[in-house]
Amino acid sequence: MGRYIVEALLGRGDQVRAISRQRYSQLDRPGVEAVQGDLRESQVAADACRGVDAVFHTAGLAGIWGPWRHYYGMNTLATQNVIAGCRRHGVRKLVYTSSASVTFDGGDQTDVDESASYPQRWLCHYPHTKAMAEQQVLSANGQGGLLTCSLRPHLIWGPRDRHLIPRLLQRAGNGQLRRVGDGTNLIDIVYVENAAQAHLQAADALEPGSPVGGRAYFISQGEPVNCWQWINEILTLADVSPVTKSISFAAAWRMGAVLETVCRVCRVTSEPRMTRFLAAQLAKHHYFDIRRAKSDFGYSPQIATAEGMRRLARELAER
Repeated sequence: MGRYIVEALLGRGDQVRAISRQRYSQLDRPGVEAVQGDLRESQVAADACRGVDAVFHTAGLAGIWGPWRHYYGMNTLATQNVIAGCRRHGVRKLVYTSSASVTFDGGDQTDVDESASYPQRWLCHYPHTKAMAEQQVLSANGQGGLLTCSLRPHLIWGPRDRHLIPRLLQRAGNGQLRRVGDGTNLIDIVYVENAAQAHLQAADALEPGSPVGGRAYFISQGEPVNCWQWINEILTLADVSPVTKSISFAAAWRMGAVLETVCRVCRVTSEPRMTRFLAAQLAKHHYFDIRRAKSDFGYSPQIATAEGMRRLARELAER
């Protein structure tokens, strides 16, 4: 999504500095100052914030398994450093990319709005460390002239995806994907260009006296889809056989608990095939109310899901 934000900023004439841990040739273009660095280093984060008006903090480590120190460092510590860098150099605006999973405790989420609290238990380190970072960002609003907000996009997808869709196709192609639950669960998704546009809209609205300051916002297509119908549609676009085998949620949850225990005891670093978090994500409803984003900064998904799928189909056909 960071690349789409860069392109949207360039499209309206902004100058951009982009920092990433790796070098991306796609950022070597007029109007972009591409910097390589690790935001876990405070000086790197401070230097990235020097001389800019607004920061879009999209960097982070996503996943369902791995050591706490990795997730804490990439998601929480890096965010602390970005906030400190913003304050040090007088940045006016900070828009943080959070996750809808910061409110997920393993149960159904139906039409949830931003009044939902953080869970009392965490099923994996990713949402926990993202929630910690989000709270830091929102608490920083108004301190030293810095205005902040947090966006919670859910299941970002579209062309050029290097995470969700490649992982889905790999597991399905290897015969490792099973429908979890009864296959009726509804989920929210967001097309990547809509998610990027939401970030620009939030930043533009982030002014003194605006309701955006210090708030979190769910971002989605505004209409949930059936999880397994959508997954099978993507598989069909990629000429991969749809998912036909299934496992009950209870069985998947138990399997995940056992595999997590085995991996911890045996110090296995590779991701288990099933975890409790993954079982719940694949079987439970999780869709959200986006009226606050519509009201506070005019968010409305401009690219419909059907059009997004057509664009994805074109890219998959070219692979």
